[in-house]
Amino acid sequence: MKKLFTTASILVALIVCTAASVSAQATASATASATIVTPISITKTVDMDFGNVAVTTTAGTVVLTPAGVRSVTGGVTLPAVTGTVTAATFTVTGEGAYTYAITLPSADLTITSGSNTMIVNAFTSTPSATGTLTAGTQTLRVGATLNVSASQAAGTYVSATPFDVTVNYN
Repeated sequence: MKKLFTTASILVALIVCTAASVSAQATASATASATIVTPISITKTVDMDFGNVAVTTTAGTVVLTPAGVRSVTGGVTLPAVTGTVTAATFTVTGEGAYTYAITLPSADLTITSGSNTMIVNAFTSTPSATGTLTAGTQTLRVGATLNVSASQAAGTYVSATPFDVTVNYN
């Protein structure tokens, strides 16, 4: 019996020693890194201008595409002397080959001439929604819709504050 007890004690000691070595701790190492990219920026190069517009006693709109092409609805016509017609143009710069999100104004923009007003809204852009910085730069063009009232008073209408176009890396 004594021999059995000694053998059992040795077996228990071996199991405890084996279990202790199985639960031993292990360590691994990793490095940390970061890459700083060129900040994205946007610069206005040309303001938006709907050009010369004629109006009747019927309201209408002038749609200016990002390509600078105008179309009209309602009682609005485009005279032969067009004036300056330009979509707003911006230069976006940043890290080469990165994509970015474009946020256009969602609120109406009021333009005024004295006490008379018109609304500019429905902004669109080329590229639309997302752009890609080829070699770190891209031209962004913005168009919109000009809402002209019936018998709109003559004058040069300008916004008191500029509209914002925001770009952000994806």
